[in-house]
Amino acid sequence: MIGGFGFTEKMKTITIPGHNRSLSATLFRYIVIETLFAFFVAFLFFFFTFFVNQLLLIAREILSKKVPVFQVVLLVIYALPSIIAMAAPFAALVGTLMAIGRLSSDNEILVMLSSGLSYRNIFLPAIAVGIFISLISFFTNDVLLPLGTLRYTRLYRRILVSTPALELESNSVKKFKDTVMVTGNVEGNAIDDILILDRTSNGERRIILAHGAELKDGGRRGLSLDLGDAFVQSSKEVARRDYDYASTSFLRYWVPQEDMIQAISSVGPREMTSRDVLKEIRVKELNLASRMDEQYAKLVLNALPLETALRRGPSQPGWNRRANLVMDYARELEIAGVYRNDRSLSNYRLEFYKKFSIPFGAFSFIFLAVPLGLMAKKSGQTVGFMFGSFISVIYWALLLGGQTLGINRGYSPFLSMWLPNILAVSIGLVLCVLRMRR
Repeated sequence: MIGGFGFTEKMKTITIPGHNRSLSATLFRYIVIETLFAFFVAFLFFFFTFFVNQLLLIAREILSKKVPVFQVVLLVIYALPSIIAMAAPFAALVGTLMAIGRLSSDNEILVMLSSGLSYRNIFLPAIAVGIFISLISFFTNDVLLPLGTLRYTRLYRRILVSTPALELESNSVKKFKDTVMVTGNVEGNAIDDILILDRTSNGERRIILAHGAELKDGGRRGLSLDLGDAFVQSSKEVARRDYDYASTSFLRYWVPQEDMIQAISSVGPREMTSRDVLKEIRVKELNLASRMDEQYAKLVLNALPLETALRRGPSQPGWNRRANLVMDYARELEIAGVYRNDRSLSNYRLEFYKKFSIPFGAFSFIFLAVPLGLMAKKSGQTVGFMFGSFISVIYWALLLGGQTLGINRGYSPFLSMWLPNILAVSIGLVLCVLRMRR
């Protein structure tokens, strides 16, 4: 027996090159089990506190519309993969801090070092746990999440057909294919104020305003709205100044069931597998390259007459048109800039890197959690939990900030999503070097 651990020299060991002292399998399992138990506790905390609460709010909203409880339970189950994928990395950070902090505050780390082991021996089990959690999180995010989202969408589609009132909420904006609805206060089936923007079958744009509306279930026809004191304005697509308007005390408006279903059937990059997202990125890049080639050709066509006018000088007739030529060139250049900063493509690239950065954040956090946990002198688990929660907030803020900058400012998608992990590993390695030198 050494330091309270049941291992002997005859037991199977895990040898680490470059060290005379090897890590026994018993001690390895002990640290792994301690870390996994702390991870499980931290995972339950994040799961119930930050994620399940939001799901319960959604479930309550659905239950208030008299949706069967069994279908609500299924919706919650189908949404679980996204919760697990997000909670696992943060739980790995907090769990490792709690486990290593407890071992340090109880002087078990000191016993290991006194027995001839090094800090590298302590890192090995923690890294193994981090890799395991990262792989599980990646599998959940890349396989179970798209599958759960598909099932969620199918079930919600069936619920929506039977309960169309789910789609309208107070002070919200809803889009159904070519129709956009802006609602005021909604109580039951009554809506105080409503604004509808849509497009008719012959291509006319319409604006419909009403002081009040009543929502009705139109069955297979879709969503029915009885509008009171309505104002309607319609204008042609090609001739905006040619418009008609009318007012009426009663107007019945329909949103077809097909439009309602299509509005919730679209799948974004978050709900795709990494392979599907990569394929979509390739398609979008080819389309962008084609559009950019066409736009550059327009730029050249606009630049040639401008260059000719400037070369010939004031004596030529084209000199007086140079201001218009500059404006035309600047407009085409601005369009090229919009094409280059394709927000849809940026979003897909960010989600692609995010599918890897968040799951493998659990592995990155190990490098930061172990040296911080070794600093604990008293109440290691409590201190580890507090430090872990604080770092999780910072990590999440950096992740959201990077995503915003990546979409709006065109920053590198890779750095936007991986910078928090890179910082965690870098700071952790610096702390490790400083501790080993001590």
